[in-house]
Amino acid sequence: MTERTAVVRPLDRPGDLGWVVQAHGEFYDREFGWDTDFEALVCRIVADYADGKEPGPQAAWIAEVDGRRAGCVFCVRADDRTAKLRLLLVDPAARGLGVGARLIGECLDFAREAGYEAITLWTNDVLGSARRLYQRHGFELTAEDPHHSFGHDLTGQTWQRRL
Repeated sequence: MTERTAVVRPLDRPGDLGWVVQAHGEFYDREFGWDTDFEALVCRIVADYADGKEPGPQAAWIAEVDGRRAGCVFCVRADDRTAKLRLLLVDPAARGLGVGARLIGECLDFAREAGYEAITLWTNDVLGSARRLYQRHGFELTAEDPHHSFGHDLTGQTWQRRL
């Protein structure tokens, strides 16, 4: 069996933005039955990032495994002192290679270097693998809020950590 190679690079190639939207839409439908409202939300986040409308430093990364896109994460401004981690995704076929940890690491390093003092993220309680990664990287749960989104009753969670 050949060893699989994972690399993390800046999100800067044609097709990267579209892949993020498509991969999120397909994965969350397949894994959780979420409807296209979620894909529309991802599309708005990606479009805002691409337009650069938010002030402050921002960056995004793509993980590739054996030359194919297999994950992503975005780091954007929440406010003058706080960054926001968004759109973390790791293709199930790439799990176990440390891709998620590397993407979060890139995001944290960027946020520190950009001068942010803290970083926050919003997720849902059903995303157990992602939540465990966040905890391993020092994030702490700061709020929970039940909501009906993407065709389901969910519990949204806000996580935060100091940088």
